[in-house]
Amino acid sequence: MSCFSITSQHVQAGLLSLTLLLTPAVASELLAATPHQDEPSSRLDLPSDYLLPLDELRTFAEVFERIKQAYVHPVTDAELLEYAIRGMLDGLDPHSSYMSPDAFQQLQESTQGEFGGLGIEITLNDGYLEIVSPIDDTPAAAAGLQAQDRILQIDGIAARNLPLDEAIEMMRGPAGTEIQLTIQRPGLTQPFDVTLTRAVIQIVSVRHELLEEDIGYLRIAQFQQRTAQEAERALAALQQANQGRPLQGLILDLRNNPGGILQAAADISDLFLESGLIVYTEGRLPDTQMRFEASAGDRLAGVPLVVLINSGSASASEIVAGALQDHRRAVIMGSASFGKGSVQTILPLNNNYGLKMTTALYYTPLGRSIQNQGIQPDIEVQAAQITLLQEGRSTREADLPRHLENQQLPASAQPRPSRATQGDYPLHEALNLLKGLAIFRASSALPASEASSLPSRSH
Repeated sequence: MSCFSITSQHVQAGLLSLTLLLTPAVASELLAATPHQDEPSSRLDLPSDYLLPLDELRTFAEVFERIKQAYVHPVTDAELLEYAIRGMLDGLDPHSSYMSPDAFQQLQESTQGEFGGLGIEITLNDGYLEIVSPIDDTPAAAAGLQAQDRILQIDGIAARNLPLDEAIEMMRGPAGTEIQLTIQRPGLTQPFDVTLTRAVIQIVSVRHELLEEDIGYLRIAQFQQRTAQEAERALAALQQANQGRPLQGLILDLRNNPGGILQAAADISDLFLESGLIVYTEGRLPDTQMRFEASAGDRLAGVPLVVLINSGSASASEIVAGALQDHRRAVIMGSASFGKGSVQTILPLNNNYGLKMTTALYYTPLGRSIQNQGIQPDIEVQAAQITLLQEGRSTREADLPRHLENQQLPASAQPRPSRATQGDYPLHEALNLLKGLAIFRASSALPASEASSLPSRSH
């Protein structure tokens, strides 16, 4: 069996290499204070801002040299230092990472609304790649991938403990190329394979539809730079589709929205609030202490609002839901959200790499931290399929011989339900809630003289 040894000279060489990564002042003090050979080590006598643990640095240098000497394949200093940087960030939390130039560019493109890939937001959970949400109208959504699905393999390569940025790079690629994912879904005992064809992902951030007369639907798939402006145009289009009449209710759908830009979330919240705090952040640096306040003017003038969320609603989606819930401006309906209450700052580095690092936590107007908790809906509605029971044949008044005819005018035709609510139970329930609120508002708005003329009878 072969063996090798690491001498104090090797450790000194490793420490010398490390000093190249430090500022000149720290490097010179580190070299001057480095113990030689068997001299007892202690922490360096440096200013508190630069206090470095020398024992840990010596261990790092020793590991560095052992890898260079004995690893089965040669590894360059540059590779080892890059692995060390990645390890530092991966060890912090699931959302901090060191990004290659390609990954950094792709992240920038995704905030603009166009990139190549599958169309899923993923995170690390206990070493597993877990889907936060599929993005609307993408290969992932078309393949039926769901929030909380775990990716076990990517083209046959085990994905457990794979760095997040490396997994993202593996799944992105030229449009038209295929990729196979092995998926473990909660509730299923066996994994299954899904083959997807990569596409240029052009995210349509905002969609809208008039579900029924006076009730609108606004879907936000992701928060991008232009999302608030697109939402304002959508609200104007909904009023125009409603024959120019103001809406009497709006459903804001944030399900499977993985988040996006913090400013866009604040701007969307501002559309529906008259005033007050939207969200605030707290971090260690002064520039991470931010507060977002609503400007005057609710675009819906207080019209009832229902916000739909689920476990795929994360980050910026939770900011909007939390702000509207704290201000009692909306009814939050659906299931508990994802629970990502942290803010990441994207920093370009001088080697074209990028640094994504968690720098703050955000809080709702009432001071609630969403981190690891999520937004709890006011009305819980789980995604489900509803099967109508066949009603047995029964006799009604109109079936009786010599029944009296109704002398009133025929009732106006009821609007046909929107196709958007068919098979979507939470959306169907949200629509029913708004219809009920509209009926209540209409009856409450009756003049006293008109209300007193309603028929009554005594007993």
